[in-house]
Amino acid sequence: MKLAVIDLGTNTCNLLIAEINDGKYKILYQGKEGVKLGKGGINKNLLTQEAFDRATTTLNNHNKIISEYKADKVITIATSAVRDADNKNEFAAHLLKETGLKLTIISGDHEASLIFDGVKLAFGDLADNTLILDIGGGSNEFIQTEENEVVWQKSFPLGMARVLDQFKISDPIEEDEIEQIEHYFEKGLSKLWNQLDDVQTEKLIGCSGAFDTLADLIDQTAPGTKSRIKQDISIQDFNSISEVIIESSREEREGMTGMDPLRIEMIVPAFIFIRLVIKQLNIQHITQTDFALREGILYEYIND
Repeated sequence: MKLAVIDLGTNTCNLLIAEINDGKYKILYQGKEGVKLGKGGINKNLLTQEAFDRATTTLNNHNKIISEYKADKVITIATSAVRDADNKNEFAAHLLKETGLKLTIISGDHEASLIFDGVKLAFGDLADNTLILDIGGGSNEFIQTEENEVVWQKSFPLGMARVLDQFKISDPIEEDEIEQIEHYFEKGLSKLWNQLDDVQTEKLIGCSGAFDTLADLIDQTAPGTKSRIKQDISIQDFNSISEVIIESSREEREGMTGMDPLRIEMIVPAFIFIRLVIKQLNIQHITQTDFALREGILYEYIND
């Protein structure tokens, strides 16, 4: 069976096409397009007409690719920006009419569960007290694991599109703006700090998004040209890259090898976020993986 999974996120719309046969899989295609569903309305719980239009165009582009691969089944998942929007039902009806794709709008808990399944597909066994993090435009998911099982998970509505919409950020960002954003994250993550207060969480698994860009910047590879099931990243490499990125101007980021054009704006608050988590939890090891929500759907079908 050929399965196509569309992950309609707040910032990007990702497509995965895979072939499943006797419990094994082969990834045939991976791609993404920018949708910026949160632009102009995310903190008002509103999807703008421009968001409707961008999503329609992107999904129809994905439809053409899906047709080329002759996928047997298509699953379209919508996450934070859509689930929190007051006009999500109108949005879903519009996309069904214009693209033929039926949206499945999932909760933050369901999103975290699918991310965990995607990570299991990549890693198999997970070390005890591993923390999984997926950074999105609308929300960030944390999953704490032990003995290959979830012991705690939480979706926080602290996505990078919300930060850009809420805070005035200079180019390059100024020190007082960094402090304001750090305070916003630190306060918003109080349940994470409480949960892990007595737990030594040394390993962080970073899923897709900003972590893909981090790996591309370290490897000096163009975005989308290197697939990684998993790649270790030293704290030293993160610290040196994040310092450069956070202090950089937009023009400087545009000229960097490895910088994804879809993340030029969001990468600054994303790295501030990661830096805070590493510092607060005394993280000693980072592993990046391309696998996340889409691969979680694939995992479920493989094991169905």
